[in-house]
Amino acid sequence: MNERIARLLERLAAEPPHVAEFTRRRFIGRAASFGLTAAAASALTQGFAPPALAQGVTLPEIRSIPEKLKGSGVVRVCSYGGSLQEAQRRAYFKPFEELSGIRVVETEGPDIAKVKAMVDTGNIEYDVTEQEGASVAALAARGDYWEKINYELFDTANIDPVFRKELFVDMLPYAQIYAYRTDAFKAVKPATVADLWDVKKFPGPRALMGGGSLSPDLELGALAAGAARDKVYPIDIDKAIAKLGELKPHVVKWWGAGAQPAQLLNDDEVVMATAWNGRIATIQASGAPVEIVWQDQLLRNDCWAILKGAPNRENAQKFAAFITLAAPQARLSSLITYGFVNNKAAELLPPDRLKLLPTAPDIKGKLINYDSAWWAANLDAVKTKWNRFLLG
Repeated sequence: MNERIARLLERLAAEPPHVAEFTRRRFIGRAASFGLTAAAASALTQGFAPPALAQGVTLPEIRSIPEKLKGSGVVRVCSYGGSLQEAQRRAYFKPFEELSGIRVVETEGPDIAKVKAMVDTGNIEYDVTEQEGASVAALAARGDYWEKINYELFDTANIDPVFRKELFVDMLPYAQIYAYRTDAFKAVKPATVADLWDVKKFPGPRALMGGGSLSPDLELGALAAGAARDKVYPIDIDKAIAKLGELKPHVVKWWGAGAQPAQLLNDDEVVMATAWNGRIATIQASGAPVEIVWQDQLLRNDCWAILKGAPNRENAQKFAAFITLAAPQARLSSLITYGFVNNKAAELLPPDRLKLLPTAPDIKGKLINYDSAWWAANLDAVKTKWNRFLLG
C-alpha cells in the first residue's frame, strides 16, 4: 500500500461516521489518481461505510413555523453529503423551504481552509456550514470569520446552554460509549466504567480505541483511575494511560476505524468494546446481543456556523433557528442515530427510538461533555505518549 493511501486510511479512521463517509466518497471518485479502480477503492474502504438511514419511519409533521423565521430568497448550505445530508434534506431542508419561503441551495464538503479563503477574499460560496466546533473556534482565534448567532430567533427555552455558543450552535450529538455482549454475562451486567476494568467479574477480551491515528479512551482511563466525572478535564495524561495499561493484556484490538468495534462484538471476538453509539445501534437492529453502557461516557457533536459577511446571512440565521426546533430535530433523530439539541424533540419520538439516542432524557444526564478545546491543546502530547505506550 502506498503512503498516500495509508495516510488517507488513517484520516478515515480518525473521523466520525458522517465525516468519514464524505472522505470515502471523495477517495472513490478519485481512485484513478491513487492507481486504483473505483471498485478497489470502495472495497478498501468498506469498513468506513456509514450506518444506513432508518427505513419506513413516519416523521413528525411540521405544520407551521414562527413568522420571524419566514422570508424570501435563498440560503446556501454546506454539509457532508451522503446519508447524513439525505437525512438533513428530509428533516431540515425541504420543510424549511416549504414553510419559510426561503429556498435551500445545497453543497457538500465542509472545508475550514476554504472558509478562511472565502472570507478573506469576499468570494463566499455558501452561507452556513456544518463543522466541528473546535475547527470553528480555532479559526475564530485567527480573525473575524464567523457571524454571531442570533439567538433571539431560537427556541432557547428548550435548548440547553451547553449547546449554544456565541459563534455556532451545536448539532448532531453522538456518544463515545462502551458496549458488551449480553450473552457473555448472564447474571450481572456491566454498568459502570469500573466494570470495564473488572476482568475477574467480567472476563473476556476487550477492544478499545487508540489504533491508527485515533486517540485513546483517555477519559475512561481518567475515570477508572479515580477522577470525578466533573473533574475529568484537564486529564492527567500519564495517569490515564497507566490505567489503560492495566487492561492491555485483555485488549485484543486497539481499534482505529469506527466499524471495527461493532464488527468485533457482532462476530463474538470480544465481550466489551468502546465504540460510537450509532455503530452499535446498527448491529443491535440486525439482532446482535449487544447493549450500550451510557453511564459516564462521552457526549460529542458537530455544529452549524455562519460565515462572516455571508450574502444570505439573515436567511442563514433563520435556517439555523429552524433546524433546532423540536420537530426538525426529532425528524433527523428518526432517520439516523444522532441525538437532538432541543429537549422538546423527545416528546415526538417513540420510546424504542429514544433508547438509542444520546440526548434522550434518561441518557443525557449520564454523559460527560467532550472537551474539544482540551484535546486541541493536548493532542500532540497525547499522541507522543500513547505511541510510546503501544510500542512498550
